[in-house]
Amino acid sequence: MITVANPIYDVVFKYLMEDKRIARTILSALLKVDILEVELRPHEYVNDKRDSVSVLRIDFGARVRRPDGSEQLILIELQKTWLETETLRFRQYLGVQYDNPDNMLAGGEHALPMVAVYLLGHRVGDIDEPVLYVNHKAYNYDEQLVTKGLPNAFVDSLTHDSIIVQIPLLRGLLSSKAEGRTCGRERLDRVLSIFDQSNGEGRNRRVLNIDDSLYHGDADMEHILQRLAMAAGDSQVRQDMNIEEEFISAIERRDTEILHRDQVLAEQKVRLAEQKVRLAEQKIRLDEQKSQIDEQKSQIDEQKTLLACKDESLKKSIQMLRAVNLSVETIASSLGLSVDEVMTFME
Repeated sequence: MITVANPIYDVVFKYLMEDKRIARTILSALLKVDILEVELRPHEYVNDKRDSVSVLRIDFGARVRRPDGSEQLILIELQKTWLETETLRFRQYLGVQYDNPDNMLAGGEHALPMVAVYLLGHRVGDIDEPVLYVNHKAYNYDEQLVTKGLPNAFVDSLTHDSIIVQIPLLRGLLSSKAEGRTCGRERLDRVLSIFDQSNGEGRNRRVLNIDDSLYHGDADMEHILQRLAMAAGDSQVRQDMNIEEEFISAIERRDTEILHRDQVLAEQKVRLAEQKVRLAEQKIRLDEQKSQIDEQKSQIDEQKTLLACKDESLKKSIQMLRAVNLSVETIASSLGLSVDEVMTFME
């Protein structure tokens, strides 16, 4: 086992990619092309640290050999971030590169073809592929692939391909069987295995413990491990890593607090919604009770009206029977009332 600096740190990754041989090895594997020469473009290294996230940006100019044997100059825009960031940040930077006159081909008629590479320290939604290639193709109106006349400098100047690497998914790349993998895929797995965070040393994520025997005989990979080991032993790199980790840790703590606050607010919102439902149910029950009371009142009023009508009718009947000089006893007997009830109607 060999202990090396963790290349997920910006300072280590920059230290790594400043070595042209390593840059060519990593970029060739990612782009699936033979990169003949690669140059770190001057003044294009940017570590954009804001209050939300740190984004490392490195621009490369590369001369590549195309499948037909011809050579081509391309621009490689590499962006790396530890934490999730809005896509607008990436788009804005690409816009700057599109507008940069230094990125034009000789003569200034067309721009250099560009490939955007994103190394992300987080997952992208539910995509479970560790490396995602987003390539542009040309189609006619009937959605038939157009190949005649392509590649074309004008078309390539206006569009670009993208490669997205999800570092959290780079686990056990060399432990799986190589059966069924192409040489190119196996090469990419070997290159990206240096980012495998499962090789971390407990809570000390600044270093990785890598089995160097897995790379025995691979001169390029051995060179990468040596460079990472040198970074681990460089006092300035270690100091910069500590500063970077403090910065990222502060962001993570803040994000954790925000997440906790959002969870509390979400729970309160749920409780308020439940209370609102209960209040609505209580209001429905009260409205039902009020409706029942109103109905009962209406029935009582109807009964009172009926009784009043009945009393008025009895009173008139008693008055008519008294008018023909019938006795109170006779009237009570004929109407099925008591003498006292008859006397009450006569008052």
